[in-house]
Amino acid sequence: MPKTRILWPSRDTGGDLARSFDALRAEYELSLDYPEAAVAEAREAMAAVQVPERDETAVPFFTIDPVGSMDLDQAMHLEEAGDGFRVRYAIADVPLYVRPGGNLDAETRRRGQTIYMPDVRIPLHPSQLSEGAASLLPDQVCSAFVWDMTLDARGEVTDATLYRAQVRSVERLDYRGVQGAVDSGSDDPRVALLKRIGELRARLELERGGASLPMPDQEVSEPEPGRYEVHFRPPVPSEDWNAQISLMTGMVAARMMLDGGVGILRTMPKPDPRDVERFRLQAKGLGLVWAKDETYGAFLRRLDRDDPRHLALIHEAVTLFRGAAYTPFDGTTPEITEQAAVAAPYAHVTAPLRRLVDRFGLVICEALANGREVPAWAREALPDLPEIMRSSDQVAGKIDRACVDRVEAAALSSSVGETFGALVVEGPDKEGKGGGRVTVQLVDHAVVAPARAAEGATAPPEGETCTVRLTDADIMGGKLTFEVVEGAS
Repeated sequence: MPKTRILWPSRDTGGDLARSFDALRAEYELSLDYPEAAVAEAREAMAAVQVPERDETAVPFFTIDPVGSMDLDQAMHLEEAGDGFRVRYAIADVPLYVRPGGNLDAETRRRGQTIYMPDVRIPLHPSQLSEGAASLLPDQVCSAFVWDMTLDARGEVTDATLYRAQVRSVERLDYRGVQGAVDSGSDDPRVALLKRIGELRARLELERGGASLPMPDQEVSEPEPGRYEVHFRPPVPSEDWNAQISLMTGMVAARMMLDGGVGILRTMPKPDPRDVERFRLQAKGLGLVWAKDETYGAFLRRLDRDDPRHLALIHEAVTLFRGAAYTPFDGTTPEITEQAAVAAPYAHVTAPLRRLVDRFGLVICEALANGREVPAWAREALPDLPEIMRSSDQVAGKIDRACVDRVEAAALSSSVGETFGALVVEGPDKEGKGGGRVTVQLVDHAVVAPARAAEGATAPPEGETCTVRLTDADIMGGKLTFEVVEGAS
């Protein structure tokens, strides 16, 4: 199976796709217009901003983000330090521009996070901040929270602190550019150190019993105005190295909060042993070898999302990653402190431009790290943040899936009646109604959709290939209807 499957929508969809995006925004009350009172407040803060006295603009920070990103939350500087490393991780100083209890504060609490759609972005903050004054854009001097971490030769954090400082990013890199530099043997010490530290941290993750789900990233992009494509984006190792820096910072933040007795953690319970055992049986049923002493995290890292059997199992692994929550505390340590996939206490503090909770976590940690009282406004917000983030996470997830579904339907709207090769990645349903409902992934297109076996037939099992016929494509509803026509017995 090819690593990337691209599907172009037909041009003659009569504007249904654009109307479906508008309808989604209306359904979820997502406004493209940021309230003027909040924008005015942001402008006032920008005009009166007072940057920290500490000046680290001589440090050549750099950012790594998807191509074209303007809301840059993080910049880093990596260097060797004795047998280990020093990592300085600068995070956008959003609290500098948001007055507690003001109009901007209220609007960001209403939004919760940035919502990304194929045609527009509904930002958490006004673009004047998120893509301007607060963003760590190249050659822009701005305030940042700087996580200053010392690592030993194994990549373990031996010392860490947090302070505000003036910083300046010298260059904006992207994942594929970084990966290309590494693969070509570039002598750029930045990418070489990112690879070394990222791989050390990934090894430590496995030792802790952590896990990441290698689910294919199904994305929608707009290569031309009004024309969209849906594709499976094959990740590159540099994305994982970059993610490891962020995860490390979140682990340091969680430890600061727990030691200080106040904060908000990102928690997730360990998977139920019965779910793990069921997953082992599914792996065995698909002919995959999983040693008894190998953790599920190590096993997941070995799976190849381009192998049909592995891909089916990856879809089943979602059951091991349930129950994620935001857990605030003030004075009493919560019962659950660990994020099971990280295999350690963890907190969100690295994306304040795009996620509300990070703004509060950063302020809490900066106060704790410098021996000051945590601001009352941050403490008082803690009980409300879990519900705000839970609600916004649900909306973001539904919007993302709905947009992909609508682009898929638009892409295949002119192919009703045609047949496609497919792989069964989930099912049949346990009830077995109507021959069984399965989830299939088309072989030559970036489409994941339900399909039902023809009347009187039985749907093929997970990991099997089959042929499906498209019987309907509803763009406004974002629904494709497939029927398994070959491969069922």
